[in-house]
Amino acid sequence: MNHAPIVPIVLPALAAALMLIDRRIASQRMLAWVSTLLLVACGAWLVALSADGWRGVYLAGNWAAPYGIALVADRLSSLMIALTALLAVIALGAAHGRWDSRGEHFHPLLQVQLMGLNGAFLTGDLFNLFVFFEVLLIASYGLLVHGDGRARIAAGLRFVTLNLFGSALFLVAASLLYGVTGTLNFADLSARMPTLTGGDATLARAGAWMLLTVFCLKAAILPLYLWLPGTYRAASPPVAALFAVMTKVGVYAVLRVFTLAFGAGAGALANVAFPWIAAVAAAGYLLAMLGTLAGADLRRLASMLLIGSAGFLLIGIGLGTERSIAAAVFYLPHTTLSAAALYLVADLVARGRGEAADHLRPGPAPLRPAAVGLLFFATAIAVAGLPPFGGFIGKAMLLASMLPETGSPGRAAGVLWAVVLAGSLFALIALARAGSVLFWKSDGAPVRGVPMPLLRELLPCAIALGAVLGMTVFAAPMQRYAQATARELVAPESLVDQVLRTVPQAGPHQPRPESFR
Repeated sequence: MNHAPIVPIVLPALAAALMLIDRRIASQRMLAWVSTLLLVACGAWLVALSADGWRGVYLAGNWAAPYGIALVADRLSSLMIALTALLAVIALGAAHGRWDSRGEHFHPLLQVQLMGLNGAFLTGDLFNLFVFFEVLLIASYGLLVHGDGRARIAAGLRFVTLNLFGSALFLVAASLLYGVTGTLNFADLSARMPTLTGGDATLARAGAWMLLTVFCLKAAILPLYLWLPGTYRAASPPVAALFAVMTKVGVYAVLRVFTLAFGAGAGALANVAFPWIAAVAAAGYLLAMLGTLAGADLRRLASMLLIGSAGFLLIGIGLGTERSIAAAVFYLPHTTLSAAALYLVADLVARGRGEAADHLRPGPAPLRPAAVGLLFFATAIAVAGLPPFGGFIGKAMLLASMLPETGSPGRAAGVLWAVVLAGSLFALIALARAGSVLFWKSDGAPVRGVPMPLLRELLPCAIALGAVLGMTVFAAPMQRYAQATARELVAPESLVDQVLRTVPQAGPHQPRPESFR
């Protein structure tokens, strides 16, 4: 178990290297399935270990923190690893035999993307978070333009340009924090932040706001979300489904950095951004949900819903309480899988409609209208957060977390209640409109000459919905897991102590040192 945190990074990296040696598509597909299924098993293993209170610290290079690179697997990072692995299986199944053969290097890029995602979730220091963000940028650009096409190239250039700006700002923020604290390790930052005063505290506050800007850009939060709808619409459906977790990397970074380094114990910098996070997230959530009403096609509608989901999660995180963070953690896997399913449904709808594609206007009927219609109906319920799917529970948990002990919300809580309920209503109206146009107002038979979708092509979407339904059935254990995760995040002292006290392993010819600190 000492080496468990490094496995989700090494496994896809090794698979990508092997794929570049043997470039036959059949071999790459086989390696991709083996690697991804092993990653699913690894994610499930980490979640099972973390649920029992285990927390793993891996010292890369066998150097103690904060001097070396530390990887940390706790409840939150283990959940994100498992979610990413499941999304990879769904994306791989949707791409198999159709999208993955439209260009070179799809499977190596997918594995590098998984390596970057897993590294971002597991890293224990700010600089390596930046490094894995860059790995994500390189791989996601390659996946975005895979298959060529003018629209994808244009979207890819916008995507890279904005993210390079974010990377530059990230480096400036990291430099400021290193200059005033002498460290970038999350645990060490948490220990040193309370000691900052005067000008050093002011510089650290500026660094915190820069980091928040970068993370909001990654999460596509108001006003930094304009890049996402066009980018995700241009991507192939399997890539867009995998990219559903990309905005959650920004959400994860906010949750990790601002509870650990700028949490309640940070002295003059305590909770430096939390009131503003909730306010900006609420505005972004409401604006995104209003944008769903103007969606011209199903993929753009899915993108606006994805933006809104990131805003919803950051409302819970920005409130900063254990109950609100638990609600966000509970809701996160539901909304991610639901959004991925909606991108895949949009692809199924577009097939057979010719020029109408997934545009929300009357056109030819989709192929397999009964099966695709049922998938859309179930996905719409899940995305909107309606019963019987667990998104409804997550929204109820967040609304309940805003209530004080008296049971009557204050003015600020009342505004947030109105925002959440209004946004949910807008999403429901937009999805109902889309379903009625696509399935009830068809004006002819499907376009001829288009192959009928095979049942296995419906399976990835069904797997995503099945996972959402499974988390609903086991909502009680999921709630307990989310509540335990929130307790760890609100009170990170034990995590900080474990990271800083973990000593390197002694080699066969090397005496075990007491500490390198």
